[in-house]
Amino acid sequence: MHDTPQPAAPEDFPEDRRPSKSQVKRDMHALLDLGRELIDLPPARLARLPLDEPLREAIALAQRIHSNEGRRRQVHYVGKLMRHADAAALRAQLDLWASGSREETRAMHRLEDLRDRLLDSDEVLTQLLERFPGLDIQALRAQIRAARKEARDNAALPEGREPARKHYRALFQTLKTLDFDDETSR
Repeated sequence: MHDTPQPAAPEDFPEDRRPSKSQVKRDMHALLDLGRELIDLPPARLARLPLDEPLREAIALAQRIHSNEGRRRQVHYVGKLMRHADAAALRAQLDLWASGSREETRAMHRLEDLRDRLLDSDEVLTQLLERFPGLDIQALRAQIRAARKEARDNAALPEGREPARKHYRALFQTLKTLDFDDETSR
């Protein structure tokens, strides 16, 4: 037999594990978009994020710049600094805030719906009192009566006059104090 070297099998070659140029570009654009979202955050939320000081300062500067070209350059600088930040943790926190806001909005809509049903029907009040037996029944009934009277008075207002909403809003505030869990106010 001859000692001719056999061609190496594909498994013998080390795999090229570097991401493609296109993937690197997509990642950089994702960091740039995340940086833009951070720039759009209010200062109170921004303060709660785990950012290193140069990134925090760059974001604050970007928020103050109003010139289009200057802001564009600063946004790109923030994107560059984002390479060293924990983008996954930042994205997770932003998503949590976004979903929390959506849930808060849904909860407020459920309370508004409950308020409207309370004004329409005493049966809904009975169900609410069964659910929350410790409620001050007289105070709640007085609020509902005042809100109903306010609605009747608003219906009789001439066009162009601003309707009163004091008791309507007060009833909503009372409902906000109740401890509803997820879907119970439906």
